[in-house]
This record gives sequence, C-alpha cells and structure tokens, in this order.
Amino acid sequence: MAASGLILAAGLLPAGAAPQASKIESVAVMVDHAKVIRLPEKAQTVIVGNPAIADVAVQKNGVMIVTGKSFGVTNLIALDASGALLAESLVRVGADSDSVLTVQRGLDRESYSCTPVCQPSAQLGDAQRYFGEVGSQASTRSSNALGATKR
Repeated sequence: MAASGLILAAGLLPAGAAPQASKIESVAVMVDHAKVIRLPEKAQTVIVGNPAIADVAVQKNGVMIVTGKSFGVTNLIALDASGALLAESLVRVGADSDSVLTVQRGLDRESYSCTPVCQPSAQLGDAQRYFGEVGSQASTRSSNALGATKR
C-alpha cells in the first residue's frame, strides 16, 4: 500500500470504533502524538494533503497511524487499486495544552512540559533563541546516549 501524504476520509475510523451511518468529518490529533485509524476495505493508496502538518504510516490489516507534525488542517484521501476514491476526511492538528505551560516574555514565548515537574520543552511558536537552545540540548543528549550504546 502506498502512502504519499495524509488521508483522513469518510470511512476512516479510530481503531476499535464501530462504523456509523454518518461520515466522519475530521480526525483530531495533537502535535507529536499519534492516532490509530482503520482504513476502508480495499484501500491501496493513502494521500496526505500536507505532510508537514500530519503524516501517516500504513500498517498491515487496514490499520494506519496518523502523526501530528505541525499545527493546522490538512486532508487525507484513501484510494482503491483502480484509483477510485474510497474516503476523504480532514486532519486537524492542535496543541497538547493540558501538560504544557507557556511563558510569554513580551513577544517571546517559552514552553515547559509540566508532567508533573516543569522542564523546558521546545514547541512550535516558541522564540527562536529558546527553541534553538532547548533543541540543541536535546539533540546533544540524544547523540551522547546513542554514542554510549554503541561502545
């Protein structure tokens, strides 16, 4: 099954959900989170309108994982082997506001993940300096951890 872009369409259901008579208009996912969706039967191709907003990974048995990449709305389309449209839906990607504390310093913004202790957490929309510093520290830490496992 090909995956080029993101597709959320009528007929795509959250895993474990029962089919309903009405169409699914949209699927909501948070940035940096994933959601499991069931594809329509006979789906062969999945298309994401803007993969910078959301991305998909198609699994076996008609299961697809939708991951929020950036804030916004895009569409998701499922096609059968002949290219016929099986389903189309919107994917709405938003922020996980429950555990994120936002500090506004004039025009500059900083984000902290408070789960339960607040720690710096670079989020889309943060001040460039803060985002760069936090991102650099996270990358360095990750590189050091990977280097330690290869020894």
